Amino acid sequence: MKRIMIAGLLFLAGCNSDFTPKPKGFPRIDLPPHAYQPLTEDHPYTFEYSKAAVIKPDTFKGAEPHWIFVYYPDLQANIQLTYKPVQGSKERLRGFISDAYLLASKHQDKAFASKDAMVKGRSGQNFVLLEIEGDVPSHMQFFTTDSTRHYLRGAVYLRTATENDSLLPVVDYLKKDVMHLINTLRWKK
Repeated sequence: MKRIMIAGLLFLAGCNSDFTPKPKGFPRIDLPPHAYQPLTEDHPYTFEYSKAAVIKPDTFKGAEPHWIFVYYPDLQANIQLTYKPVQGSKERLRGFISDAYLLASKHQDKAFASKDAMVKGRSGQNFVLLEIEGDVPSHMQFFTTDSTRHYLRGAVYLRTATENDSLLPVVDYLKKDVMHLINTLRWKK
């Protein structure tokens, strides 16, 4: 009986302490510095990509030659690049562009905003940049073409179920890397 009374007194004494709820927090994400290296693999294109990433072949069913991932192991993210030869066909090119918009629209269920813009890279090449905001797996997609020979589509994917509020630093980091990729992309002749 004495033990129960002592335990009860200790419990009540513990309840008198000043308790202040802690603010909601997010996990800390340490981002590597932005530093770049040239793509050395043999593809019809070349660009510079982050030293924090590795190049992996796309292994999805239906993947074609020259489809790759710029994979960020520490961030569990990647930029998927899909290349298609245009072969001088306007109809083929229209199909690729239509597919790019269709794939981006698949994120509309969870998106609360999206925008697309024409961006001119430092080399003078035009890109269509699609940005999607919300709890979506792909916040940024883009495509470019020389209209007769080459077409390249890219999509940034995050492999996590965390709410995107906490991922904003990663999304912003990857957007900067995409812009660097865009500005250094060159077609091989």
